[in-house]
Amino acid sequence: VFFLTFTVFPVLYAIYMSFHDWAILAKEHPFVGLQNYAFLLRDDFWWLTLRNTLYFAFLTAFLNTVFALIVAIAVHQPIRFRDFYRFIFYAPVVLSVVAVSLNAAWMFNTQFGIVNYYLTWLGLPAVKWLANPNIVIPTLSLATVWWGFGFPMLIYIAGLQGIPGHLYEAARIDGASGLRLTWSITIPLMMPSIFFVAVTQLIAHFKVFGQPYIMTGGGPGRASFTVIMYLYQTAWRFFRMGYGTTIAIGLALVILFFTLVQFRIFGRRSTIEY
Repeated sequence: VFFLTFTVFPVLYAIYMSFHDWAILAKEHPFVGLQNYAFLLRDDFWWLTLRNTLYFAFLTAFLNTVFALIVAIAVHQPIRFRDFYRFIFYAPVVLSVVAVSLNAAWMFNTQFGIVNYYLTWLGLPAVKWLANPNIVIPTLSLATVWWGFGFPMLIYIAGLQGIPGHLYEAARIDGASGLRLTWSITIPLMMPSIFFVAVTQLIAHFKVFGQPYIMTGGGPGRASFTVIMYLYQTAWRFFRMGYGTTIAIGLALVILFFTLVQFRIFGRRSTIEY
């Protein structure tokens, strides 16, 4: 009942709204057929926000997938204070997007940010992290990776704990080094976890909103304006619900496409039998 009420019905109703000129304050919502979708294909701002979103999503998903795996392998080793390190690395996940974004905006501030403070202390020039359209999205991505890599790290730790120890013992007897163990045993047997993390991370970061909305407002110019920000502006500032749902459906189709591509590329490699 909850699934039908809060998932299936809203999706179907959103599709229904996308075929109408649906303004919130209007008494009537005339049927327009595929006009909203035709306008979406001609909308230059849609393509701009989609490009920004693709850039952010792929960069952040890649960094999170790789960095979380490296950290998980490190804290899986029998080292002192291992549980403490796991806690520290996971802790940022529980913070709200507002807290993370406000702190990151302060850290990367051009005039008084702590990052530029240490750069100038080292004799390097200050960088306009959030004011340069060429690096604003990588800056947002770095802040997001720091915030969110703890969750995929836990997924990887669970996967590492499922690898049989006798495989490592046999490889060590054959003279395999630590790097060879990681490359020939850990990585192949972690493919199901890597596949899961890569898919879920890409889907999650396609829906980015809070970080650019709080840290840059979509700027400088429109260099960090994302699809969800465009959807929010269209639906909740200009009350064009019909076109807003069209944007949402367009993004859902893009996410579906890239998810199917990931399944096509990594699906067979993610099935492991011991």
